[in-house]
Amino acid sequence: MKRIFVAIILVATLGLTAWKLLDNKEKVAEKVYRPDPNLKVGVRVEAAQVRDLSQVSSFLGSFAPNREIEIRPQAGGEIVQLPIAEGQAVGAGKLIAKLDDDQLRFQAEGLQVTIEGYQNDLKRYETLVKGDATPAVNLEKTQLNIRSTQAQAKQIQKQIANTTITAPFSGVVTQKMVEKGSVVSPGTPIAKITDISLLKLVVQVPEKAVGQFKIGQSVGIRTEAYPDERFTGRVSLIGVQGDAAHNFPVEITVANSGAHPLKAGMYGSIENTSQVRGKTLTVARQAIVGSTKQPQVFVVENGKAVLRNVQIGATTNDYYEITGGLKEGEQIVVSGQINLQNGTPVVTQ
Repeated sequence: MKRIFVAIILVATLGLTAWKLLDNKEKVAEKVYRPDPNLKVGVRVEAAQVRDLSQVSSFLGSFAPNREIEIRPQAGGEIVQLPIAEGQAVGAGKLIAKLDDDQLRFQAEGLQVTIEGYQNDLKRYETLVKGDATPAVNLEKTQLNIRSTQAQAKQIQKQIANTTITAPFSGVVTQKMVEKGSVVSPGTPIAKITDISLLKLVVQVPEKAVGQFKIGQSVGIRTEAYPDERFTGRVSLIGVQGDAAHNFPVEITVANSGAHPLKAGMYGSIENTSQVRGKTLTVARQAIVGSTKQPQVFVVENGKAVLRNVQIGATTNDYYEITGGLKEGEQIVVSGQINLQNGTPVVTQ
């Protein structure tokens, strides 16, 4: 009897608990917001249109010389000639400086006398060896002495040649570090020569724009020095490594102009027109919902917002290129998507 009573109490408790849970579920369900399927959401729309996505990007840089070098002698000594001045134009092979080479020439004369003496000895030994009057080893030693002395003479001639310092290429003397009479050591800077027959405009291009440039591409250049003139250069280098700000160096080579001479250090800017896709179907950037990997847009059809998958291509600051999923003229929601679901009735603004 007691067991029956306990069972009845247990069943009653379980029934009461189930009823309470069901009642709570109904109350919670009553509190959940259910949108009115007939309530229209206000949205702003724009038509998908064909636009020209050409972009004009402007980048500022400064001109660098085509070539620049510090002239450093390979020999040392007193400068006896220095026929240059700062600002002077010099051609390739032009004398920059001449060092005193008297001591080297004296050494060269002494070596030549030694060689002549060995050559005379060689003739005598050749005669004596034929008559077995002297060992052949003396002849061999004399031949080796001649070769050794000739090698020393070549070294001296090379040192003499190094005392004549010439310009390796045509340019302008932009700095003179010594004066006539100065005594210099090997490697001492004497002068700096700068070649500006060609100039290199170096600009820093952001990561998103560096793909607009190709080696050999023709680029228009404008300068602050000649604001009404337009120069043309060609892309000669695109950096393979960016800086901490993800900017990449792009180098544009431009021929200097006699009528409008450019100088190293001047500012220059390039305007690069990138034909992203030319005329193409586009929508506003804010129309895209989801991610760029799975882009979607809300298209207004029969008074309702229909969620549709699209394919996107190039992009600008304002528009996405649409490569699939839309037709020109379709009305695309560009504002108010946060209140939309697939099939939500809308009223356009």
